[in-house]
Amino acid sequence: MLHASRLGRRRSTTPHHITDVAIELFAARGFTDVSVDDVAQAAGIARRTLFRYYASKNAIPWGDFNTHLSRLQDLLDHVDPGVRLGEALRSALLAFNTFDESETIRHRQRMRVILQTPELQAYSMTMYAGWRAVIATFVARRSGRMETDLMPQTVAWTMLGVALSAYEHWLRDESAPLTEALGAAFDVIGAGLDRLDR
Repeated sequence: MLHASRLGRRRSTTPHHITDVAIELFAARGFTDVSVDDVAQAAGIARRTLFRYYASKNAIPWGDFNTHLSRLQDLLDHVDPGVRLGEALRSALLAFNTFDESETIRHRQRMRVILQTPELQAYSMTMYAGWRAVIATFVARRSGRMETDLMPQTVAWTMLGVALSAYEHWLRDESAPLTEALGAAFDVIGAGLDRLDR
């Protein structure tokens, strides 16, 4: 085996590749029992190369989440002002969580790691904060309030609850399409959001 200091970055190394390799290891052995060195070795890269892509092991299951947040921000930035608040948030939630069907197994593995690993929960809260900030900013802009006001923050936390409850359901019932679970979860609170437009 080559010493880590002699391993160079393969041309095919990408954050996506590293995350895929790591998720496979986490699913097979458990998050706690997989080290950064294990991930680097399985990905065919040096430890220092892995840290160029991810600041910590906790960040790996999340992949390039900031890029996805930018996409969510873009979706909400381009909502027609005539679209009701509830409809706008529902559409953005479904679009944000839509992926190619071929990715279903891997996405389910990823979300199991993120939602069911106790060691990841504190880190995940920081990631959820970024997601909530995007929602709160949109709601604040629509309602003429500050992002930190109670109403936008309540909507942002509610939307997070909708997403997490739908994902938990999707992980328990593998026959349920994710978008269907998300839509049904959102519809529990959707009417209340529409009333905020009045």
